[in-house]
Amino acid sequence: MNPGTFIALAALIILLIILAGMALRIVPEYQRLVVFRLGRALGARGPGLIILIPFIDRGVRVDLREVFFDVEPQTTITKDNAGLSIDFLVYMKVVDSLPSVIEVEDFRGAARGIAITTLRALVGDMVLDDVLSKRDQLNETLQEKLDLVTNRWGIKVTAVEIREIIPPRDIQEAMSRQMTAERVRRAVVTEAEGRREAAITIADGERQARVLNAEGEKQARILQAEGQREAEIKEAEGQRKAAILRAEGYAQALTNIHEVARGIESNTMSLQYLETLSKLGTSDATKYIIPMEFTNLLRPLLQHTKESGETNTPTG
Repeated sequence: MNPGTFIALAALIILLIILAGMALRIVPEYQRLVVFRLGRALGARGPGLIILIPFIDRGVRVDLREVFFDVEPQTTITKDNAGLSIDFLVYMKVVDSLPSVIEVEDFRGAARGIAITTLRALVGDMVLDDVLSKRDQLNETLQEKLDLVTNRWGIKVTAVEIREIIPPRDIQEAMSRQMTAERVRRAVVTEAEGRREAAITIADGERQARVLNAEGEKQARILQAEGQREAEIKEAEGQRKAAILRAEGYAQALTNIHEVARGIESNTMSLQYLETLSKLGTSDATKYIIPMEFTNLLRPLLQHTKESGETNTPTG
């Protein structure tokens, strides 16, 4: 092979390699290739191996991964004329590759500009206290408004995070004094609450002590009254038993007397009456009262005397 032929063959091989490099594109999963043919958009291609016609087709790579950009501190003025310095982060990602290439030249720069103007507009409608206290609400509002604008570019704003809000020095000093006063107030309130709780606890303890003391005294009086009642019952029971024993003794004595009286013979009683009559006869009285029972007592004696007389009379 002559040198001329070798050079031509080598040039052809190099040309084929160059053409193959221009025609073949490998698109990873997180990218898409927007293909233009003679200036007309054919759509997004990928992922995988994409074949382009050299010198006719042109491909623009679009990254689908979520990206973020930092918005440098922006000087804003609130509704009550307070100057603030605010910086924040914007997170977004491409959800439609074709409009992100056709509709906007640099969607990151455009989104940054929209974020700055939207932030200034929102802060201008809020007072200082709301800006400082409603950071989450401000983040959500910024995200909604940015997403509304970037949606036509095929961009989705996923989050907006305000990193720092720096008020002017005089406002910082005023806020510091206000915070100190608020802490002092809270300390005073907390101390007052503690004293009140302590006073309530002490009063409640004293009340419970009085209640327990009253309950104890009441229980003591009840026990004392029950003891006194038991003593009186036992004393009355003893007196009743003593009275019963005394009555039984009297009854037994009367029974014994009655038994003895029944054993005395009527003649003995008659002799006692006669002895009494003899004593009456020696007295100076002119009148005598003789009980009817006396005749009844003399009847057996007279009968006995009569019988004795009949026995002693001789029979002739």
